[in-house]
Amino acid sequence: MLAVRFGVATVMMVAIWFFRRDRFTRADLLGGASTGIMLFIIMIIETTSISMTSATNAGLIISLTIVLTPVFESLWRKAWLPPKFFVAVTGAIVGVALLVSGNGFVTPNLGDLIMLAAAIVRSLNTVAQGHVLKFDSANTFNVTIVQIAVASALFFVTDVPGTFAAAAGFDANQWFSVLFLAAFCTVFGFIALLWGIRKTSPSRASLLLSTEPIWAVAVAMLIGGETMGALGYVGAALIIGFSYWALSIEARRRVAQ
Repeated sequence: MLAVRFGVATVMMVAIWFFRRDRFTRADLLGGASTGIMLFIIMIIETTSISMTSATNAGLIISLTIVLTPVFESLWRKAWLPPKFFVAVTGAIVGVALLVSGNGFVTPNLGDLIMLAAAIVRSLNTVAQGHVLKFDSANTFNVTIVQIAVASALFFVTDVPGTFAAAAGFDANQWFSVLFLAAFCTVFGFIALLWGIRKTSPSRASLLLSTEPIWAVAVAMLIGGETMGALGYVGAALIIGFSYWALSIEARRRVAQ
């Protein structure tokens, strides 16, 4: 499914590129290839983990990226953010725990350890994209094309028979879902993410992404007919409140620098 999704997204982006025709630079190719490999690794690790643990455990552990990303960025820059920033992101993680706890936690297992590895790799990747890709010659759109194409190729060679079987077995509704995932969650999502990381900072982008569980729950309630208890609403409020507090702290530090 991942090979089909990213393959369709690659075709969409190449079609758009023919209208733009921006020349690919060495920075585009190297940046896109490296982030594409990292994207493949992250998705494989996360997919493996979610098959071994609960969505609740996985959602909470992957949210650790909002702490790990500023830690790694601080190490990279050799300049630490104020302690109250880490107090704020810890509060956001508590909010994530409350928000996702409705499905229940499971006893920690190997899947949780694998998801922790995914959180570490994702945080390192975010920091790398924010700093390594800060070239004047790097084109966000071109980098994203290469990134998605490389990830698609790796997903495809990982399971060639499964890719063809999945594509052949999709009905009209499933193909609509694939097109939605490719157009909005991949093409738009990855361009917006990379652009945001390069224009602001990895720590800021990671904090904004920490609100993702809120949007997931909101969509599930509006479209999927799911419900959320009182703790879920408290968790959502904590995520929003602490995330914006941390964002303001990070913004002041970035301006001061």
